[in-house]
Amino acid sequence: MHMLPDKGFLRLGQIIGNPKADPPVTQIIPVSKSTWWAGVKSGRFLKPVKLGPRTTAWRVEDIRDLIANGVS
Repeated sequence: MHMLPDKGFLRLGQIIGNPKADPPVTQIIPVSKSTWWAGVKSGRFLKPVKLGPRTTAWRVEDIRDLIANGVS
């Protein structure tokens, strides 16, 4: 499995990756940004946690469970 911390939060760019970043961020779940948000809306992916007015993240434990149960 990816080198994820045991606990904490991940921002969207850490989950879906960013090849244009310096250094590039490897994707954990290979979907586009629009596919991710559509999946959140439909319930396929977990709802985020608001850490601030402009900061959205997901719990690492939830992402690990999503990977373990197979992202469909």
